[in-house]
Amino acid sequence: MPTSRPTSRRGFLKGVAATGAASLLLPSSGRALGKELSNDRPVFATIGLRNQGWTITNKSFDFADFAALVDVDSKVLGDNVEKTEKKQGKKPESFKDYRKILERKDIDAVMIATPDHWHTKIAVEAMLAGKDVYCEKPLTLTIDEGKLIEKIVKQTGRVFQVGTMQRTESEQRFLKAIALVRDGRIGTVKRVTCGIDGMDPSPVIPTVAVPEQIDWDFWLGPAPKVAYRALPEERKGYGGGVPLYSNCHYSFRNWHEYSGGRLTDWGAHHVDIACWALGATETGPSKITPVEFKLPVEYKDGNPTVDDQYNVATQFTIRVAMPNDVEMLIKSEGDNGILFEGTEGRFFVNRGKLTGKPVEDLKDKPLPEGAVEKVYGGPVSKNHTANFIEGMKSRKQPISDVWSHNRMLEICHLSNIAMRLGRELNWDSVKREIIGDVQANTFLARENRKGFEIEM
Repeated sequence: MPTSRPTSRRGFLKGVAATGAASLLLPSSGRALGKELSNDRPVFATIGLRNQGWTITNKSFDFADFAALVDVDSKVLGDNVEKTEKKQGKKPESFKDYRKILERKDIDAVMIATPDHWHTKIAVEAMLAGKDVYCEKPLTLTIDEGKLIEKIVKQTGRVFQVGTMQRTESEQRFLKAIALVRDGRIGTVKRVTCGIDGMDPSPVIPTVAVPEQIDWDFWLGPAPKVAYRALPEERKGYGGGVPLYSNCHYSFRNWHEYSGGRLTDWGAHHVDIACWALGATETGPSKITPVEFKLPVEYKDGNPTVDDQYNVATQFTIRVAMPNDVEMLIKSEGDNGILFEGTEGRFFVNRGKLTGKPVEDLKDKPLPEGAVEKVYGGPVSKNHTANFIEGMKSRKQPISDVWSHNRMLEICHLSNIAMRLGRELNWDSVKREIIGDVQANTFLARENRKGFEIEM
């Protein structure tokens, strides 16, 4: 499908500047700024319910009540309303348009699990409406969207959790990995490799009639207006057993119009943990080098030249120059997980295992008492939603805050830009702009489709 041309930074910043007046306003509904919850069970609404939307909702029933659910697919919406009613014993209201729930004063927070191109618009409008926000990763479609979200979090005082749940869950394996690094178990860190899997290219995907249950125009929202594409039913299952669906709902991550492929999908998890371990949560890289990569379609000036196939990179090795002379590699081959290498050893971690000699040595020399809690900043929460609600009650930002998330996500976004343009990029992590490359800087922002601008 056709890509939108990147907006100019001047155009984007003009839009951000126009939001300045909003800084004088209090939220129009919901609780006043900074006011603590009066109820132990906050009231939530989930926006976007397929797959991860239900996953985060289902994790939350122990801690919150769901008053409303939102999805542009009426079947998905109906199925999840039914499941929610069975879980909590009360039927939530259902809506196609998320703006309906932002108007409600009884809803304390929203959980956002829409495709990535919707995240920023909904999150900003929710905060301005007085809602705390839990938003799935990757938080943004562009780097400048991250800057806008940071501005609104600071302006409104809302609590904002990003869904990088490896920080809280996975049996604390990633927290233990960070504790190993910080306790010097591999000496000085020299290299960290993030294995995030590649993907298969797609065949040509034809245009077809939009399924009756989907509001396709609203699903596209801020993205360019295009026809609906889907493979015939018998073609599903193409590509290593991974279902190959239409660009609606399932395969949105495989198009730059809606997401950033594996780089912002698994990358948003593993690069996050790597940066946390390195202490690089308030700074960033100096250089992004696309060592090797494969794009599934031809590109010109950073944009795909065909509109009927997946367009994100299928294979890649990216070298990232991190602070303190640490080399980060992001690779589509090898085990999915993170390999830490230092002057005195190495170990590997993913959601299923924590292995290597430094891990084996823990039998005779365990980590200091409280090392994991020190990484987390206190007792580890029951799950990621529990941590969010703890933040809502204390009015402190949760473990996956927007600032550290955006610092690491910049690496993932820059990696995609480097591959789209086919060249190395130098990054100023203070100014948060690409050095000496006017064309590359135009990819830091993207203009929303008319009629779907962010309502400030």
